Amino acid sequence: MHFKSSVMWQKAMDWVIEIYGVGRNLPAEERFGVTSQLQRAAVSVPANIAEGWTRESRKEKAQFLAIAQGSLAEAETLLLVVRRLRWIDEERLDRILGTADELSRMLTSLRRRFRLPPPGWA
Repeated sequence: MHFKSSVMWQKAMDWVIEIYGVGRNLPAEERFGVTSQLQRAAVSVPANIAEGWTRESRKEKAQFLAIAQGSLAEAETLLLVVRRLRWIDEERLDRILGTADELSRMLTSLRRRFRLPPPGWA
């Protein structure tokens, strides 16, 4: 299966679009601060899922999924900063964080599969 067919990758891509929408509503003076960092972290999630998907070894696949999960945590932290600064509607933020939580669980599950030996291996 190609990474573009993965529900996880598709969900991460949709999440990036949500994050860019948040960025458009942040103060203009944050264009090179929180907005830029938030968008870079968000884009890193599906990008690292895709890169890991194409790797041959289970260890490399798990490594790129771990990077994606780290980027997801970074983006979540920045969203919480945005919340504390009252730059985002709570309902919208809850929806975005809910998707982030779902992505995190998907990444964790897949990472565990790659850490375990394949069925039939001693």
